[in-house]
Amino acid sequence: MIIKQISIFLENKPGELSRPAKLLAKAHLNILTLCLADTQDFGILRIIVREWEKAKALLEKNGFTVRVNDMVALEVQDRPGGLAAILEVVEKAGVNLEYMYGFTLSKAGKGILAFRFDNPEAAVTALSRKGLQPVGGLDLFERSTKVAVKGATKKTA
Repeated sequence: MIIKQISIFLENKPGELSRPAKLLAKAHLNILTLCLADTQDFGILRIIVREWEKAKALLEKNGFTVRVNDMVALEVQDRPGGLAAILEVVEKAGVNLEYMYGFTLSKAGKGILAFRFDNPEAAVTALSRKGLQPVGGLDLFERSTKVAVKGATKKTA
């Protein structure tokens, strides 16, 4: 139930974000979702890709400082209180939320939230006990592929 996220440290200057994006594109590594945070001097690009080991090796080979973190992804209903219910469960379990970001896979009224917890295994256990099943890596990527195929447009000559 844990998925891997790659954090890439970048200088905060024009063109730095395009470097890893172009490398991944050239290697046919699709970014499922991302989050970009910055400070005055540097930025952190956080990405989730299917072949994270290959992406990590490619980025490191090209001089990037890379870190891999464990994330927990949950499907949530797009309604008031969806996030609050999740946070209540992990709070009662004594698990700290370090950061999170969300994304959608379809127009089915659901989204995916990716959480970075200080103790991801304890978070998964607590959430599972409350019937909140994290989305595993394989399932997450299968869902994104189905949505991409479903939403694709036909090219005509």
